[in-house]
Amino acid sequence: MLRVALTIAGSDSGGGAGIQADLKTFLSLGVFGTSALTAITAQNTRGVSAVHPVPIDVVKAQLHAVLTDLPPAAVKIGMLATAELVLAVTEALSDYAGPVVLDPVMVATSGDVLLDPDAVGALRDVLAPRCALITPNLPELAVLGGDTFLARATIPVLVKGGHGEGPEVIDTLYAPGVTPRVWRHPRIKTRNTHGTGCTLSAAIAARLALGDPLDAAVAYGLDHLAQLIAASADHGLGAGHGPLLHGLVGLRKPTS
Repeated sequence: MLRVALTIAGSDSGGGAGIQADLKTFLSLGVFGTSALTAITAQNTRGVSAVHPVPIDVVKAQLHAVLTDLPPAAVKIGMLATAELVLAVTEALSDYAGPVVLDPVMVATSGDVLLDPDAVGALRDVLAPRCALITPNLPELAVLGGDTFLARATIPVLVKGGHGEGPEVIDTLYAPGVTPRVWRHPRIKTRNTHGTGCTLSAAIAARLALGDPLDAAVAYGLDHLAQLIAASADHGLGAGHGPLLHGLVGLRKPTS
């Protein structure tokens, strides 16, 4: 049976992140993708020049349309932009029983801010606790509260190490009452990293939709992303942080 995954995120006109990256990732992993658009951005590989949040009633209508006709086996949440959107999405998913992966999108790869400061508390304290996984990078973890956030978290937290230093990218999954699990991948020198966070969270959601347990879905997603970064490292698209080539390069099946 064909599985469905839903992405709730913003649009990237450059095609490298957001809804576009999520839907490409779902398709490449064999899952039918649906979407609820939360914001329209004008952006390319060099940065974001405009952001327009979608009206709350339209976001709710999109979610109602999908949830009542194409029920997803998993949900991925990305850019929410405002506290009002965070609360609206939380309410819309109140009766949803499947796994939700939250990518706490705060700043684009270019450095542009994508989440209002007053929305951080709502994301951390209202939305995150009802999710199956949250996937902050190191700067996002710091905004959420760093070690204090990890100590108090009631759900698994995958801390992404792409913003770290050294020859390896070290990603760590923290879960309440369980010894942290660590994955290591060689750090690849490339400017083509636009949309990596979106792609990882979408890949994890896709694998959860296909029935993987959380650890296996995370391992698959990290391996998939590492391969995709390597395969996309040398293309010349754009003048800034280039996109990943979802579905355009051959990848071996990641191992768990």
